[in-house]
Amino acid sequence: MSVVKGIAAPLEKYDGSSLRILIVHTRWNSSVVNELVKGTIDTMTKEHSVKSENITIQTVAGAFELPFATQRLIAASRLQATPNAAELFSTLGENTGPPPINSKTFDAVICIGVLIKGSTMHFEYISEAVSNGIMRVGLDSGIPCVFGVLSCLTDEQALERAGLGVSEKKHNHGIDWGHCAVELAIKNRRWITGEI
Repeated sequence: MSVVKGIAAPLEKYDGSSLRILIVHTRWNSSVVNELVKGTIDTMTKEHSVKSENITIQTVAGAFELPFATQRLIAASRLQATPNAAELFSTLGENTGPPPINSKTFDAVICIGVLIKGSTMHFEYISEAVSNGIMRVGLDSGIPCVFGVLSCLTDEQALERAGLGVSEKKHNHGIDWGHCAVELAIKNRRWITGEI
């Protein structure tokens, strides 16, 4: 039987040694989240040569806070990298274009969290808000934001998707997010310069 689900291997090997990556993760459902973060970091450092000192890790309480924190951390990295930081801000909001490539700005962000459905509509509201928020941050900032938020119906599904539990189908999705972040960061650097 062939496997339909899952991501195919990238078409090229990506060298992430010059990348700066931000991981923003939740503390909610931390036993699962911690394994996802570990899978992400291991993949980037061991398979793509991302330097551990170039990975910044920040935490927030829950998934709803991920988009805001990500947006502010991207802005902070731009402030660190820009001699004239005031130019980044206007009365209308943040500059939405991509920053110049700089060792202090983030090349990609991975937002990691785990939502598990309960008995109320809270799950649906949070899932939709977080999905739209993370997408908006990526589009507005020009920095790839990888959606690493599991939306699970049961605890068992969450464990399985973090490579934990007893299921033979278990797989740590953090591995996929690590590959994705490096690939998008490298491609985005090319696209910024007009290379297709």
